[in-house]
Amino acid sequence: MLSPAELERYARHIVMQEIGGAGQQKLKNARVLVIGAGGLGAPVLQYLAAAGVGTLGIVDDDAVSLSNLQRQIIHDTDKLGEPKVASAAEAIARLNPNVIVEPHPTRIAGHNALALVSDYDLVVDGSDNFETRYLVSDACFFAKKPLVTAAVGQFDGSITTLKPFEKNSDGALNPTYRCLFPRKPRAGLLPTCAEAGVLGALTGIVGTMQAMEVIKEITGTGEGLVGRMVMFDARSFRMETIRYKRSAKNPLNGDDPKDWATMLEDA
Repeated sequence: MLSPAELERYARHIVMQEIGGAGQQKLKNARVLVIGAGGLGAPVLQYLAAAGVGTLGIVDDDAVSLSNLQRQIIHDTDKLGEPKVASAAEAIARLNPNVIVEPHPTRIAGHNALALVSDYDLVVDGSDNFETRYLVSDACFFAKKPLVTAAVGQFDGSITTLKPFEKNSDGALNPTYRCLFPRKPRAGLLPTCAEAGVLGALTGIVGTMQAMEVIKEITGTGEGLVGRMVMFDARSFRMETIRYKRSAKNPLNGDDPKDWATMLEDA
């Protein structure tokens, strides 16, 4: 149950009809895994911790560097050289000591992805490369875990929610990440963040949108982004939404589905 201090801390949630005490209890009981403690992961972790998500897992094998601090606001100058999972855990402890942090100082890969995501209720992907995005989305499909995934460019970002192991209101299977992006871009086709740069505040906007989607999923509030992708252009400050459906050709819940081992072999 929520303690008197927690009732006061989360009072602005509890008075909301859409969340209330029951929704706040769901947040406290939830286990959320965040892939990456970088530009997107930083605001995700901060807002989920502030919201009272009970357990936050963090997957990141990197250390804090000076060039991170322009956007990765969960870290600060005093943490240079420290593992990002440790730096983020310390920041979360200062923000909300009620939150349990489970650091995973490793890179998510084929040998550990399924085990990592299986231990949580919901996964947030804040990675910066397509290889990880495909791997995480595949792992979440086989583990039957909801996934909130986002990506950013220099001035633009996108976000969607994936639950392809479930059916929609029409009885059709929800789409997969591979329905939205059937083919993985070849290595080197798109510039990295270090090569192209990224507007720091943009990651805060998109990462906060991810945190919002997670809170909605946990509490059952509003309409999630399943089958919809929101695209944000910071230069014009416009948002557009595209709808996408299951493709029968996708290798997960399509007409000729593959198993986890085969997906890894084909990666």
